[in-house]
Amino acid sequence: MAPLHGKFKAFKNSRWLVFVCAMWIQSFAGIGYLFGSISPVIKSTMGYTQRQVAILGVAKDLGDAIRFIAGYLSEIIPSWGLLAIGTVLNFLGYGLLWLIVSQKIAALPLWVLCIAIYVGTNGETFFNTAALISCVQNFPKSRGPVVGILKGYAGLSGAIISQIYAMFNAPSNASLIFMIAVGPSMVVIALMFIVRPVGGHRQVRPGDNAGFTFTYSVCLVLAAYLLGVIIVEDLFDLSQTLITLLAAILIVFVVLPIVIPIILTFFSEPKPLLHENLLIDAQREGEGYKSENEVIFSEVEDEKASDVDSLPSSERQKRIIQLQAKLFQAAADGAVRVKRRRGPRRGENFTLMQALVKADFWLIFVSLLLAAGSGLTVIDNLGQIVLSLGYTDTSIYVSMISIWNFLGRVGGGYFSEIIVRDYAYPRPVAMAVVQVIMAVGLFYYAVGLPGQIYVSTVLIGLGYGAHWAILPAAASELFGLKSFGALYNFLTMANPAGSLIFSEVIASGIYDYYAEKQAALRQQNPSSLLLKSLGDDDDLSCVGTICYSITFGILSALCIVAAGLSMIVVYRTRRVYTQLYGNLNN
Repeated sequence: MAPLHGKFKAFKNSRWLVFVCAMWIQSFAGIGYLFGSISPVIKSTMGYTQRQVAILGVAKDLGDAIRFIAGYLSEIIPSWGLLAIGTVLNFLGYGLLWLIVSQKIAALPLWVLCIAIYVGTNGETFFNTAALISCVQNFPKSRGPVVGILKGYAGLSGAIISQIYAMFNAPSNASLIFMIAVGPSMVVIALMFIVRPVGGHRQVRPGDNAGFTFTYSVCLVLAAYLLGVIIVEDLFDLSQTLITLLAAILIVFVVLPIVIPIILTFFSEPKPLLHENLLIDAQREGEGYKSENEVIFSEVEDEKASDVDSLPSSERQKRIIQLQAKLFQAAADGAVRVKRRRGPRRGENFTLMQALVKADFWLIFVSLLLAAGSGLTVIDNLGQIVLSLGYTDTSIYVSMISIWNFLGRVGGGYFSEIIVRDYAYPRPVAMAVVQVIMAVGLFYYAVGLPGQIYVSTVLIGLGYGAHWAILPAAASELFGLKSFGALYNFLTMANPAGSLIFSEVIASGIYDYYAEKQAALRQQNPSSLLLKSLGDDDDLSCVGTICYSITFGILSALCIVAAGLSMIVVYRTRRVYTQLYGNLNN
């Protein structure tokens, strides 16, 4: 009986259980992705114009973008506190919105709905922060896969919630608002005391690689299944029984990863003591530990010859070990005084204020602003892009880019992990690669090649999604884990900032220019079918590739600039990654 009790205790403190529960939270955390589903009922019920609905969309984007509060609080309160705050914000914000839209209370001004949507959406930033911080600290040597999977599930959450909602056959989308208010809150309350740091660096086992492989397999099957369900529901009129069955199968896929902590805890042998000894550095990194030895290791960077980095890995390690030994002996004899730097070096723990004065931090920020901002601009305008090409059903393309976004997040984490572990290259190399992929997708649309909407949707979705797997892992490696929440949430503000500039200034300006030009031509030639308006009578609408081709060309050039900035970061941080991962290749 005692061994079984010990197994249950180990299961409760398993980092894999924390990871799986974080995946479940993330499956309900991307509530902002459902705005497109609830905005029509808000518009019809409240009698809003499209411009007023757009204002609500801006409030939603601001709620998702302003993450620094969650990042700051992550350094003060435990993970369950972050999850509790997010639950309260989510329930109050979308709960009030449901009461207004369902007419349970009297109609309130537009600014009240803006505040409600902002508060409700801001709750998800607390969910994301708690899940990421807990799992990155529990898996310090597998940051890429962990972040990629968690961000991937957040990207799929809109589709998951929509399919579960379809089970209930609710009469109106106002009920979907109620589910957004209640569903994520219930899931988070059930799991809030499980998702936490549990000293995961001490739990490395040989079965971990198999666990990640299984999780990746589930992710791929889940994405393929969701895409298939979306296509089938779009092509056929399914019965409620079949819709319920499809949603039940989806829930099974979401729950399935729980078998990993069960197998690792109850059906595998304890890890050898050697694993814990090898990972002592990870523990020190997570706890902000800094010893005299680490100061001397930093001193090595100043003392070693410039040609050391170009030597073969075995010879390089030999030379560095010799230099370390000399410095240790000299320090012990008092022959040299080890310099203590006033601030942290790359790879050590930074506070947000310390990171803000570093060029690497701002290079990453601007690179993200240019590339991820371009991707978000396309995603936000995808409905209008599809309509301008003559398609009438935009939902299938919106769902497709969501699926590719998910696969980009999962694949980006895996791809970047191969780069750093197998080759010891800086992780921003992966960011430069996906930015070039995005540039190719944007350029493909700009020149009007065949199948432009399909090719662009795939490449932009993959590239944009990969950013959100690569960025958090890179930030934690370069600036440490101690203030990871504040650092990451500050960097993510580059995404909506870029979208605001590119969407409002570039995309909207060019679109309106050609819409007005076509409207003038329609007045001169009212019978022209080519220039027939696709929008409302009182709205300007643009038809044809020209509506967005120039925008896509500009965004493609910006992604190339972003890739160049990422490569500058690669050049500046290569020594950090050699120290972190170079010994794995010896």
